[in-house]
Amino acid sequence: MSDDGSVRRIQQILPAMPSSDGAGVKILRSLGQRQNARLDPFLMLDEIYSDDARDYLAGFPSHPHRGFETVTYMREGHMLHEDHLGNKGDLRSGGAQWMTAGRGIIHSEMPQQESGRMHGFQLWINLPAREKMKPASYKDLQSEDIPGVALPAGGSVKVIAGTLQIGDAAPVPGPIRGITTDPILFDVTLPAGASFRHAVAADHNAFVYVYAGGLRVGPQEGGQTLRTHSAGLLTPGTVIELSAGNAGAGVLVLAARPLNEPVVQYGPFVMNTVQEIEQAIRDYQRGELTLAA
Repeated sequence: MSDDGSVRRIQQILPAMPSSDGAGVKILRSLGQRQNARLDPFLMLDEIYSDDARDYLAGFPSHPHRGFETVTYMREGHMLHEDHLGNKGDLRSGGAQWMTAGRGIIHSEMPQQESGRMHGFQLWINLPAREKMKPASYKDLQSEDIPGVALPAGGSVKVIAGTLQIGDAAPVPGPIRGITTDPILFDVTLPAGASFRHAVAADHNAFVYVYAGGLRVGPQEGGQTLRTHSAGLLTPGTVIELSAGNAGAGVLVLAARPLNEPVVQYGPFVMNTVQEIEQAIRDYQRGELTLAA
């Protein structure tokens, strides 16, 4: 039995809204659909899901970022990442890329398929002020680099960031560690009626995003239903409890330490002040966005 007082509940639901990004790629945007629809330090979550190549074929041509981290996780499909640092990575089904824009990075993500399903996510995580101008970096993760763990009562978890701890089993760390905000990013799949329960630091913000099926979030008595393509921002607490509905569920579980700093965003730049945004624009226009300070 869980201590209901420690179990996080839904405090806000953000149904994903249709939008487009890049060169016209159709997306569903939950976090980030408006300026106040964020959860510190998470800035944005987009989902790409289509069997129609016309929805994604134009891709994301070369574009800049500064001041935050971008995470791309591909459940199905194939895209190619290239950036000004010379990094080149094939983002295939089950893989991910973790990119720290820092002072500046210019990159592209272009589809390497002309048909079939494309299903993936892009997450933006803010950087603290002291790290916004650090050198850019990139980490390519293939499916085999990301641990997959079978749950005792059915279902599985892919551990992209953070450490999974189920009962008395040995902890399973994900490949992403050493990030200031100490993020958790799990991809949890549950069969009908199955549950997932995991501890989370009391001082971290957390949310879940349902990409398939539906589930109940919170204690068994008094939990709230979250439907497909919706994000549930969670109340404070030390435990996340999820129970799949009759169709099962696929859900991203995310948590991280908040920065409690001002956020000023202009397109692909996220800084702390308007003056820093204006400087980022000038640096980009002059071709100096990615130059060492």
